[in-house]
Amino acid sequence: MSPAVRPAAHSAAPSGAPSAADLLDFARRAAADTALVASLPLDPQGRTWIRLEGPGGGEAWLIGWPPGSGTGWHDHGGSHGAFAAAAGQLTEQSLAAQLPTEGWKLLELADGVDRRRELAGGQGRAFGPHHVHQVFNASAQLHAVSVHAYYPPLPMMRRYSRSGQVLRLEEVEWPQEWS
Repeated sequence: MSPAVRPAAHSAAPSGAPSAADLLDFARRAAADTALVASLPLDPQGRTWIRLEGPGGGEAWLIGWPPGSGTGWHDHGGSHGAFAAAAGQLTEQSLAAQLPTEGWKLLELADGVDRRRELAGGQGRAFGPHHVHQVFNASAQLHAVSVHAYYPPLPMMRRYSRSGQVLRLEEVEWPQEWS
């Protein structure tokens, strides 16, 4: 594996935070690394992942998506990030609205805030610290693989449920739960 996409190691972070464009460039380069992508064990029942060393002291993940799997609605706890498809195709549904980060459990969303993207083979996207989305593999037969990068490393993730235009905060996950 090239040093840019090796599994995470504990080391001092280089000075200077990576931009969203830097994170997207990293995700695309890692997604194009066929040896790295091939090293991910795929499970027909659940998502699999390998943690990678992200750019500038950030974190990154190589994720395998079996047919029909997804994340559900979530945010990234104030980190900005990017992801790129390495194999198969992923669908992203996101909200084009900045949500308050604290002090609410239930929000009614305005009309017109929904966005949808299809990402395949090297395609990716970057997002800011208030991004709320869900990502899923809509294929009934094929695995998808992607690379995700975040800066700063994820302090937490908030999980949401959605019914129509109502978004409800359901739980907060912490990094120690992802080991």
